[in-house]
Order: sequence, then structure tokens, then C-alpha cells
Amino acid sequence: MVGVAGHPEAANLAYLGLYALQHRGQESAGIVSREGSATRVHRGMGLVADVFDEGALASLRGRHAIGHVRYSTSGESSLRDAQPFLAASSDSQIAVAHNGNLTNAQAIRTELESYGSIFQSSMDSEVFVHLLARARGRLEQRISDALSRVRGAYSLVFLVDDVLIAARDPHGFRPLSLGRLGNAWIVASETCAFDLIGAEYERDVEPGEVVLIRRGRARSIQPVPRVAEHFCVFEHIYFARPDSLVYGRNVYLVRKRMGRELAKAQPVEADMVVPVLDSGAASALGYAEAAGLPYETGLIRNHYVQRTFIEPEQSIRHFGVRVKHNPIRELVEGKRLVVVEDSIVRGTTLTKLVTVLRNAGAREIHVRVASPPTTGACYYGIDTPSKEELIAAAQSVDEIRDALGADSLSYLSLEALRRVEASMKHGFCDACFSGDYIIPIDQIEEAESQLGLFDPSGE
Repeated sequence: MVGVAGHPEAANLAYLGLYALQHRGQESAGIVSREGSATRVHRGMGLVADVFDEGALASLRGRHAIGHVRYSTSGESSLRDAQPFLAASSDSQIAVAHNGNLTNAQAIRTELESYGSIFQSSMDSEVFVHLLARARGRLEQRISDALSRVRGAYSLVFLVDDVLIAARDPHGFRPLSLGRLGNAWIVASETCAFDLIGAEYERDVEPGEVVLIRRGRARSIQPVPRVAEHFCVFEHIYFARPDSLVYGRNVYLVRKRMGRELAKAQPVEADMVVPVLDSGAASALGYAEAAGLPYETGLIRNHYVQRTFIEPEQSIRHFGVRVKHNPIRELVEGKRLVVVEDSIVRGTTLTKLVTVLRNAGAREIHVRVASPPTTGACYYGIDTPSKEELIAAAQSVDEIRDALGADSLSYLSLEALRRVEASMKHGFCDACFSGDYIIPIDQIEEAESQLGLFDPSGE
């Protein structure tokens, strides 16, 4: 999610920002731009580079733009649910891009429909547009009224006529940063977007804060009461790019510290440390440094795999995982390996990787996981499966080890994870590990089928 205010190439900058943020969603991409009284939109299914060409970007004229890449945590995977979402009220053009998950979206939607609102999509993000369109008063009051109605996780970028608005939920579940490029303002989910376009990181949008950017000036309001802050710890473990500052800390360095803590608590005699690329790399390096073991890229990842491919008619064992990962036999044969992964959700892919390494001649495989066992679903914007599908929710560590086919299995403890994150000045949410849900589960609507991030096939 990205926003640009006050730059003659706003859409081009939004495109580049989305390119840097592609890891946050691969289902669809879109940009809305504003020129004078005209608002333009281009959206499509697929990756940023496939959705936009020179003609599409040339049509998105204006000095203001917002953009979005999506994976589904609610709603469908279809073009009608691609963001940013654009609608017209009686006196404004309203566009919104949303990162997160609302826990009371269906109740609000039902209420609004009873008043005559007609929804065009199945996504929870659309409720913001309807709430804003129905609110009365000055723009600041309308934003305040809309945000006071919703619960859950949201980092938002609005474009209301020529005003760019950034907002973050009171708990601060999802990240959102503010930057400058000359006289222009930039908003993005992660700071790696600033790096690509040459913008300077200014600060994070604070939990519960709304920043309104109009005519080159930014003004901050706090429309909802402050509460205890709970930043999503999974951003540091898996989701964010390692070169980003998230919650004021470099993601790569946080992951290295997780690996070091893991090595101290769960050592093992071995010949080398092998990461599961890409998100496990920094933790594996931290583990290797703390354990005094060589770090080797024993598994090579193919970065050019698209979401669909042609599988040979004659079955090849573990074909899907081999498309993405292939071992270096000459490196791992006869060796005792510490295989470091960032997390285990269903365990499907790691089971296949262990088999592939065994077939390549690895003598021992010791799996080390740089996060605690994932025992609960996330309702705040990370696409984890239902509790029934989480391997650690039903099986012990020993049972999971046997299912993986590993010689040993150890996780970073919850206490160690909290030590790593304790240096943040804010609190954090670790409900997927601890079960301590900030918004009680009995206040969360029945979750819709979630898509995309953790493929049940492991392919």
C-alpha cells in the first residue's frame, strides 16, 4: 500500500512503490490518481509488472495517487475486489487502500445495507467508503466518525478529492510509514518503498493517528482514544522485507537476533547451517554466528516461479517443491545439517524439503524454527489458516518432528521471542503463538475462507 501527494509523477512513484511492496500481495494490483477534478483508476489481477504498462501509467495523470497490492484475508480473489476501491459520494470522489482485517465488517455491512447502501465487492475495505460517504461535517469529522465504527486491524490510505489521508488502528497491528520526496509526501506500508524512489523516511504513522495531507501540508489528528499498542510480531518474523524499517527496527537485524537466541537455547552438533530461503536466511545467519558453524546456501530457490506452471504428465516425486527449491548435493551429501526456517504453519513444504535433502545424501537434518509453534489463527490481517489446519495446534513437537522426518526439531520459545521484541518501545501482538487475542475471539465474526499466503498444497 502506497500513497503519493504533491508530485507530478505521482502514479509512476506509486507504481515503483508497489513494485517494492510486491511481497505483501500477489493477487492483484491497482492505482488511483487525481488530476484537477478527475479521478482515474487502473486495476488488474496479477503482479505489478503485469498489471501496469506504459500506457496504463500514462493514463493515470495527476499529482496525487494511491496504490495497493493484495492478497485476500477476507472476500474473494477477483477483479471486483482489487484495490484501491473507488466510489463517488454526493460531493466527493473517495478512494481507499487497506492493509489489515476488520473483525466487525459484516455487522457494519448488514447495517449499511439496511439503510440502502449497495456494495460492489465482498471485501471488508469497502465499508470504509460507505461509512465515509454517509458521514456528515468537515472531512476530519467524517474520518473520525468512520473510524470510530470499525474494530480490528487497519492501516489505510484514502484519497478524498485532492486530500491524501493516512490512518492506523489504535493498536497499530499493521505498519505504516511517512516519508518525503522533495516537497511531496509519501506513505507506504514499508520503508523499502521509500528506498526505491529515493524518498526520505520521516516517521511511522502512530497507532490511532490520522494524517491529512492537503496542499503540501500535513496535519495530524487523533480521532479515536489511545489504547495499549500491539504491533504484529509476524511482520518481523516473516512478512516484511528484510531491508525495511518496521516499527522503527530493521527487519533483517531483528531476524538475526532471533536466530542467535535460537542457537543459544537449542544448540546441536552439526557441520553447517542451511537456511530455507528467503525469509529464513537472516535467522539462519544469526544461528550460524552464535553456534560457530559455517553458513551455507544448501538449498537454492528459483525466484522465477509464477503462480501456475505446467506439471509433467508422468509424476515426479515432490515436483512442486522442486520447482522452487533444489539442494546442492555436493554440499550437503554426508553432512549433518541445521535447517533454519522462520515458522512452521502446516508443515507441508518443510516435510518435502527434508525429504529432498535426505535424497541428496544429508546424514542428519536438525530443524530449527526462529519463532514459537503457531497454534492459533490470525484475525488481524495475516493469512494464517484455521486452527484445525495448524500442525502445532494438534501435534506435539515430537510428533511434528516425526511428521517432518527430521532428526530433531526445536522452536524459539515465546519467552525468547518476547526478549527479542522487548527493545521496542511499543507492545506487540503474538496471539498466533500465545493465544492472547487483543480483541476477544467471541467478538470476532466468523472468519471467511482465507487465501494465498500459506498455500495448503505447499507448492
